[in-house]
Amino acid sequence: MIDMKRHHPLTMLWSLWKRVKNWFAIVLFLFVFRQGSESQWIFYGRIAFYVGFSISILSIILKWFTSRYAADDTAFHIYSGVFNRTRRTIPYTKVQNVNRHTTLFHRLFNMTSIRFETGIKGEDATFQLHVVSLSEAEQLEKIVAGHMAEEAETAGATEEHDTLDAVQAMEEGETQSEPFITDEVMSLPAKEKQERVVNYHSTRKDIFKASFTSLSFLVLIPVLATLYSWVKDFFPDEEVTESLLLTWLDSWWIASLMILVLLIISIALGIVRTFVKYGNFQITSDAKRIYISKGMMEQTSFSILKERVQAVKIIQSPMKRLLGLAEVELTTAGSLGESEQEVNSLYPFLPVKQAYTLIEEILPSYQVTQEMEKLPRISLWLRLLKPSWGWIIITGLLWYFKPFVLGQKHAWWMISAILLVWIATSRVLEFFHTRYILHQNLIQLRTGALTSTLFISKREKVIEVQITRNVLQRWFGVASIHTVNRAKPVLHHRAHDISLDTAKSFQLWYMERTQDVQTR
Repeated sequence: MIDMKRHHPLTMLWSLWKRVKNWFAIVLFLFVFRQGSESQWIFYGRIAFYVGFSISILSIILKWFTSRYAADDTAFHIYSGVFNRTRRTIPYTKVQNVNRHTTLFHRLFNMTSIRFETGIKGEDATFQLHVVSLSEAEQLEKIVAGHMAEEAETAGATEEHDTLDAVQAMEEGETQSEPFITDEVMSLPAKEKQERVVNYHSTRKDIFKASFTSLSFLVLIPVLATLYSWVKDFFPDEEVTESLLLTWLDSWWIASLMILVLLIISIALGIVRTFVKYGNFQITSDAKRIYISKGMMEQTSFSILKERVQAVKIIQSPMKRLLGLAEVELTTAGSLGESEQEVNSLYPFLPVKQAYTLIEEILPSYQVTQEMEKLPRISLWLRLLKPSWGWIIITGLLWYFKPFVLGQKHAWWMISAILLVWIATSRVLEFFHTRYILHQNLIQLRTGALTSTLFISKREKVIEVQITRNVLQRWFGVASIHTVNRAKPVLHHRAHDISLDTAKSFQLWYMERTQDVQTR
């Protein structure tokens, strides 16, 4: 347990560093770009900056002195506020996800940051230490994990007791023999004692593939644009800059050499960028949680409680489909932290078959069925005949304004025709990509035109379903299904133009949800 204490003193330096980054553009403008300016508004702007920055420093110090936290046997207790004091209590039972993020700042001081998240909305539902020692972070994480393990053992003991009572009731009248314990109950303690299993660790080959799939090599384009801008600033006369560029491009071997060098540099930068972001990516799991860690320069680690997983999504972009790769995302009931960290994504560049195997390893209750049902042929004609209001509006605007494109007076109808072909092609691709199946207590839906998404969820995790039919769907004898899963934000998934018989089976399948969800 941790007694009442203040945050680590380096938290003030961390907060100051964040303020400096936020004010950096203002500093450049007032003190670099306008260094010799004698304008009054620049003068008063600098005074306002000094006052605002001084107040920020004072607020950082006051916040550190007035903020405290403690961890007892059951909950976190957080005290904050300078003038209005606030006390928050977050029970360990409410914690769903634990997120660690180690930036370069933390690594310089051998520190880290840790965030405990609940499923409640609002900033007050989380407890975060921006700077904390590694030993204290591990201690806090163990406190939460140990408490949850005790709760699970209590629940397991209760379930075992109920199972024994049920068996004894069924065997009423018979002589009592050795207690009957199911295999599932016997395996619970063994599962609890299992250590973490490494399910996936990124290799150099994976990083190399990922650098092309993520198009990281395109990072050189803005770099070249910046270099060209610097050259133009160095040579104020634009004719000089253009003449130098044309001189280099006049010779074919110089131009070829430049293109080759730029291509090599671009690919190398893409590989380095991907290696820094996704290097040392590791997925481990135990009986209760999934652990994700990644990053070389900045390290992020995250844990997800398996029972909180509401759905699994396997996403394939056109480039990933070409290379046979896929991204696996886990949808959980609680918040997954800062979106830029992408902590809910299992490695975004997994081979498809390995992605299927990985899901079944870390989530044994989820089984991926590769053979799925296709849409009826009548759905293709329905999609092609369905009016596109976007195309109608754009065509009307093109007809009214009749813009000149590449010197063509009648280019508007060509643009409209190209747009119509694109819409029809997208609908055809979506028809062939759409698949669905109801397998025991699992539902699988694959949708999307260029980028396909395979959605997998258990019946007990689906909190609401809808079956809808518009006028055209009633004429063609098809329907749309809509599932809702608990998440933040709420996860909606739809499949359109499935057969009416399948829609009825889907309704009956969901009505059997009472077999999976038990209420007391």
